Parts: sequence; structure tokens; C-alpha cells
Amino acid sequence: MFRPRTIVASIVSAVVVAAIAHVAMLLAFFIVKGFDASVFGVVNSFFVPQTLFVLLFSAIFAWIGAYRRWYLALIAGLVSGVLGALVGTGIPVLAAGNALDGPVIDYLIGTLVGINLVFILVVILASVTIGRRVYFGIDREDAQQPFAAERRVAIIRRPPATLADGHVTHIEKSDIDFDLAEEQWESYVSVLETNGWETVEVDVAHDLSDSVFVEDAVVIFGDVAVITSPGSEHRIAETEAVEKTVREVGLQVARIAVPGTLDGGDVLKVGSTVYVGRSGRTNAEGIHQLRRIVAALGYTVVAVPLTKVLHLKSAVTALPDGTVIGYLPLVDDPKIFDRFLSVPEEGGAHVVKLTDDTVLMAASAPKTAELIENLGYRVISVDISEYEKLEGCVTCLSVRVR
Repeated sequence: MFRPRTIVASIVSAVVVAAIAHVAMLLAFFIVKGFDASVFGVVNSFFVPQTLFVLLFSAIFAWIGAYRRWYLALIAGLVSGVLGALVGTGIPVLAAGNALDGPVIDYLIGTLVGINLVFILVVILASVTIGRRVYFGIDREDAQQPFAAERRVAIIRRPPATLADGHVTHIEKSDIDFDLAEEQWESYVSVLETNGWETVEVDVAHDLSDSVFVEDAVVIFGDVAVITSPGSEHRIAETEAVEKTVREVGLQVARIAVPGTLDGGDVLKVGSTVYVGRSGRTNAEGIHQLRRIVAALGYTVVAVPLTKVLHLKSAVTALPDGTVIGYLPLVDDPKIFDRFLSVPEEGGAHVVKLTDDTVLMAASAPKTAELIENLGYRVISVDISEYEKLEGCVTCLSVRVR
């Protein structure tokens, strides 16, 4: 159901787009004709029908959600402009008694690359820029949806008081300094926020010792959140609150169901390829279910044998350009990846993409940070030593929606 505010936003934004296009044509002909004011009447009469139909089509597209993505707004602007130009030009021609025959059709099509071309281009540009701004300025609730305003959202979960009881599988258990862990978590969150990410907290769960590693409970593919089926029994209860949060953020939900198991830490997205670790936490059925879910979204799943670490992203992650980086002693088969770069430190295998040229990584890998900086990236390092004691890394502590 569409809210009244959505309807108002759709109409007002459409009026703005149509008005901009109409005024642009008046000014364009005024300038081309040597600032002759007499052209205003003729140009106004010619473009009024096109403007009205652009208003109609733009309002419809805005109402059905075309402004929720910039590229949808671009398509809507193109369709609105072309249809508005054709219908608006054609109706007066037909009303004058002309038949819709070959010559008339040729004339109408010709106007798309002639007298109506600038009009269409202005409609497209106005739809993608000012039209969207006006829409979300009125309908602020719709703007809260991540798919509506191109927001970058990071889902996080505060460390529980029982953090020290967290489980480890491939390393020796160490004492955890909880106060330090809280400070490190706050620093991590601060880096996300200062680099343009809006953080959304899942309710803290003091009875779930590993719940701070929120990445394992959900995997995000655009507007779809895949709720996982944790491979460790003590982590199954983590998914309920995470699902509630992703629904509040506005994502669609899909699920991995038992007997399938899948941890989010085993899923690495590189473009349209999804590498999934076949680990102690993710089984073949879990991979099979994920493959079916994401195939419909345009992704290809590649299964990766994993025996040396807890999760795939404990061994490898990817730079913004798609290069997979990893600590070679922990990688079963680097040839699986299209492009692989070996890094000198275990902690250097984990990066979080903040922007196209900035990554977040652990302070425990200064040599790797230098290597990545030499590749032209800006590196922001944070100390997460208390989480590394629990086989955690920078990717585990958030789930990015983008």
C-alpha cells in the first residue's frame, strides 16, 4: 500500500521534472533565435502537450518506486521523455485530421532526434538529479530504505558480556580483556561511520557469546538478505534478532534451511561471483541452497575447499578491484580465484571495502598494509586484537548493505 506522502512526493517531483524540461526548451529556443521574445508563444504551445505527458509518466514511475535507484530513475526519465515527446507531439498532429500513417510515424520518430531531443535529455537529467532529491525530500520514510537512496548501511552488534566464552576451533583459547574489546569495537564502528557508513545495531545478546560476529548470521545481496543456518549449534539463536533488523532496514529475506548449514564468514562476493567455503561450518547442502537463491539474482557460486581455517574469509578477502588476497599457508588452493595476491601476514588477509579506494584492515598486519598502499589504496588500520583471539577479523564485525 502506498502512503499519501508517497503520492504527494510522486506528483511534486513529476511537476518539477516537467517544469524544468519545459523551461529549458523555452530558454533554448530563446537563445537560438537570437533572444527573440516572440518565440516564447510558439515554443510554449508546441511543448505544452509533451510537458503534460512527461508529468503524467514521471508521476507514475515515481509512484511505483523508480526513484529508489539512480539507474531506475535514469530509465524512467528516458521512457517518460520519449513517450511524452511521442504522445505529446502526436496528439496535436492527429487532432488536426492527419491519419496515423507512414509519413506521420516517420515524422514523430524524427522528432526524437530533432526538435524533441533536448527535451528528452533534460527530462532524463532532471529525473536522476533534482527529481529524486525532491521526492526524498518529501517522502523521508521512503528515503530510509537502503535501496531507495543509495545509502551505505553497516549492520553491527555490540559485544556481549559473555564474549570471553566465545568458541575457537583452529587456535588456542586466550584470555579476553572485555573492556579493551569494547574500546576496539567502538573504534571499529567509528571508522565505518566516519567513512560514510550508517551503522544499524542488532540488539545485544549477552547469552550468545559469539554474537558480535554478526557477519555469520546473514549475507547481503543487494536488496536481499539471506539468513544463514549456522553450522555451530550454539550460534543458531543469533539469526532471529538479525532477521528482525534486516527487515527493519527494508531488505527482502531468504533463508538457508536445515539440513543445510552456512556461515556468512564462508561467503566472499567478488563482482557477480560468490566464493563459498566448504568448511566445518558450511556444508554441501547449504552451498546448494545458496546457489539456487543467488542464481536468480545474477550471481554464480563457486565452492572452495577449506581445511586450514574456520571460515573462508579467515583465509581470503578481496580488494575493491576484485583481486583476492590471502595468507598462503592458510589457503587450500589459490588457483580457484581469478586473481590472487599473497600477503605476508595472516591478519593482512582480511580487508573491508570502505570506498573504491579505501580499505579497513587489522593493525596486526603492517607489512600487508604497506603492500596494499603501494597498490594505490588508502588503508585504515584498527586494533582488533581481542577479536583475533576468537578467530575474528575485520569482516566479521559488520555486514555491509550497498
